[in-house]
Amino acid sequence: MTARIIRSADYRRMRWKNGQGETAEVAIGPEGATLADFDWRVSMASVEADGPFSAFAGIDRTLTVVAGAGLRLSPRGSPAVELTVASAPFSFAGDVAVDATLCGGPVTDLNVMTRRDRTWHRVRRVTTGTVAAAAEASAVFLVAADATGARLAVNGRACTLGPLDTLELAVGGPAAEVLDAGVAGLLLLEIGGRAGAPR
Repeated sequence: MTARIIRSADYRRMRWKNGQGETAEVAIGPEGATLADFDWRVSMASVEADGPFSAFAGIDRTLTVVAGAGLRLSPRGSPAVELTVASAPFSFAGDVAVDATLCGGPVTDLNVMTRRDRTWHRVRRVTTGTVAAAAEASAVFLVAADATGARLAVNGRACTLGPLDTLELAVGGPAAEVLDAGVAGLLLLEIGGRAGAPR
């Protein structure tokens, strides 16, 4: 595999861990893992009402708003932060109680989670250039964050993503050239084992 497109319509949908919303699972590792035993998980959540986030002990999380007016997060013991589609990805510990308040209607957020003692992750926004999997990563995804989708080329072949579609890059495979990613760009997700954590 040089690259694999995962269409947003094909994400696996389920209720939140706390039952108060719906999540669409993009990918999970190892394959076939559950919420109780995953090493890493990439998902999108539809947040339609104010309320608490699910608690995930031992998990590191990064959240990015990809649609909607915005979301105000209030982690217990820390200042509140307001996230919009233009905001940088926000990282926090899944152990911490977090309350979410909508800033003007429902939002969709991208959520990356890794089990702290086994895996790591990082999330970055890219709008132009060439994207290659980092040497220390074991899974790499590009998510089309713009409402217009994105156009890329991988190994000379054109690749078109619709809004919120995902491109999985092969580790050690060809890089992806960003041809057009709109204003919001693409979200680059890199995941790896703890022994190979970036310094």
